[in-house]
Amino acid sequence: MSKDDSMEAILRRLHRVEGQIRGIIRMIQEEKNCEDVLTQVAAARSAMDRIGIHIITHRMRECLKDKPISSTEDAIGEAIDVFLRFSSSIGPVSPEE
Repeated sequence: MSKDDSMEAILRRLHRVEGQIRGIIRMIQEEKNCEDVLTQVAAARSAMDRIGIHIITHRMRECLKDKPISSTEDAIGEAIDVFLRFSSSIGPVSPEE
């Protein structure tokens, strides 16, 4: 997959999520059933997670290439740090959030 194809795929997915969020806003304004709203929230969150995974798997090299890294070991460490920061954001959500 080329860089342009990858970017287009990411943008398509983001536009789809944007539509989902607008739908959720409309559902809340129309006071739709909480379970239905939460189902759509979960779908939007899942879509964002898939976008993140897509970026990690297809764009990691592009995202890291401009960073000054002196060795392969440093590059691997940087890639792992990026992945861990992302993956920690998709963990369980506490009731306070």
